[in-house]
Amino acid sequence: MSRAVLVDLLHRCCASCTGASLLEDSVSDSQVFVLCGNTYREKNGFVDTFLSSCESVHILDSSSTVESLYRFKQTLDQLDLSSITVLTTAQGKEVLAHYQNLLFTALYDFQYKQRPVDETCPSCRASTDSVSPGEEVCEEVSTFMQQLPALKGELTVLKSALIPDCFGHGFSTRTGGVSYISTLSSLNLFSSCRRRDPVAVVMENRRRLALHAGFHPQPMHLVKVNHANDVWVFGKAEPESYDAMVTNQTGLVLAAPGADCMPLLFADPVAKVIGVAHAGWRGTIMGVAMATVNAMVTEFACQVSNIVVAVGPSVGPCCYTMKRDQALDFMSIHPDCVPDPESARPHVDIRLANRYVLLQKGGVLPEHIHDNKMAHWSCVTPCTSCHPENYFSHVRDGLNFGTQVGFLWIKQTNE
Repeated sequence: MSRAVLVDLLHRCCASCTGASLLEDSVSDSQVFVLCGNTYREKNGFVDTFLSSCESVHILDSSSTVESLYRFKQTLDQLDLSSITVLTTAQGKEVLAHYQNLLFTALYDFQYKQRPVDETCPSCRASTDSVSPGEEVCEEVSTFMQQLPALKGELTVLKSALIPDCFGHGFSTRTGGVSYISTLSSLNLFSSCRRRDPVAVVMENRRRLALHAGFHPQPMHLVKVNHANDVWVFGKAEPESYDAMVTNQTGLVLAAPGADCMPLLFADPVAKVIGVAHAGWRGTIMGVAMATVNAMVTEFACQVSNIVVAVGPSVGPCCYTMKRDQALDFMSIHPDCVPDPESARPHVDIRLANRYVLLQKGGVLPEHIHDNKMAHWSCVTPCTSCHPENYFSHVRDGLNFGTQVGFLWIKQTNE
């Protein structure tokens, strides 16, 4: 299987010594990347040696380390490579590890091969870049990310007419971010060990969303999804995982992810209490929506009749099917949730199931639920699978899917 070899010439390595080390390994099927920056590029000997012994050589000579490594990652993604051998020194490993944590995910397998510095070699002694502290690397990476152009158009946010102006809120779409991988492009807001979008890219996307929506520099608190009905009351001990949050504190931006699953926003304009929830099919069956309402009532004395709910972009019954035995669980909520129950894989309307759970079992007023059934308001609940230009979708895109969010906060008096 083809692999990538990253040759670090920035941190006390020189071309001749590193080339000798590489010759000890077979690199005929490898893509070799030479990290040299624009201040040091060996023109003779090193590159020529490997042009004949390996599949390809790429020179990483951008003006900054972060730019060189970002271009390195882009090439890896184009070649569908994830196994990387790094030939460097102990000093280089310490520096490159900071960049690795920000620019790559656990999907990429880095193997570091350290070689001792040859103090008798003038070139090795001359290459003595100081180790960059983690904070300096973070700042360098963040500055670089902010300079990247937005992809797939301008950043846009959907807003519900049901949530009053004393709250800030919205549902993100997929445009206006910097993620370049096709199924994650461009405003992906979640980084996972199973995907190729790293922390630095996702944090830049979140920063751009915050600036657009008006809550920068407040951090966005995203629920730690476990596909159940656990609710965290902000201020109490945080569980390891949960699908909903509630609070009455200002200055806290709560957010729920979605990519077919529903991001739900809850607001009580009388008690000034908010909640968010992530509702997939499991969470819907387990009643996460009503659990969120109940937490608002029991923890903050909200009246159910005052609570309004906005249902964000999510997969519609047009595109979502389930195994027949699973679909029957939704039949018990309401027959309309499964329009073709006799099919081998019936279509299921999980959005309608949440509406009926909220309305029939929880007492939330029908006119206080903004979903695709409220035709007289602008739509905030389009089918994510049907609109690839605007929304991410697990159903449509597979495991390497992007994530949008619904977000909500209580405005302070000076906002």
